[in-house]
Amino acid sequence: MVSIKGVAWLGTRTERFIEMRDFFAFVTGLKPRIDEPDFAVFDLASGDRLEVFGAPPGEKSHMVAPVAGLLVDDVAAARGELEACGIEFIGPVEHADDGNSWSHFRAPDGHVYELTARPDHPAHATSSLLR
Repeated sequence: MVSIKGVAWLGTRTERFIEMRDFFAFVTGLKPRIDEPDFAVFDLASGDRLEVFGAPPGEKSHMVAPVAGLLVDDVAAARGELEACGIEFIGPVEHADDGNSWSHFRAPDGHVYELTARPDHPAHATSSLLR
C-alpha cells in the first residue's frame, strides 16, 4: 500500500496565465519564488507548492485540469506499487537537481495526478517526530 503524506504540490495549466498569476500574486498575496513568462511558482507557508503554467492555444498536454502532487517518500517505489495495481503512468520518473522527483499517472477517474517526493517538505519532519 502506498503511503501518502499529503498533497504537497498543485499545478494548473491555463490559457489565462497572466490572470491566474496575478490572482495568486495580488489577490491572495503570495510571492512568486519563480516568475517567468508562462510559468510561476508560489511556495505556501505549509511547505506546499503551487505552480501555474501557461498554455498556448492548441497546445496538447496531459494537464487538462489542475494536477495534485501526492507526497510520498520514494516516487519509484510508490510508482511500482501503483503499477502492480494496474495504474497507468505517463512518462518516466523525473528528477530535479534539488532532490525533488515526480511521476504523473492517470487515476481511475481519468484525471492525471502526480507522485512527488520533496526531501525538504515539512511533512517529513512531522512524520519522523510521530515515530
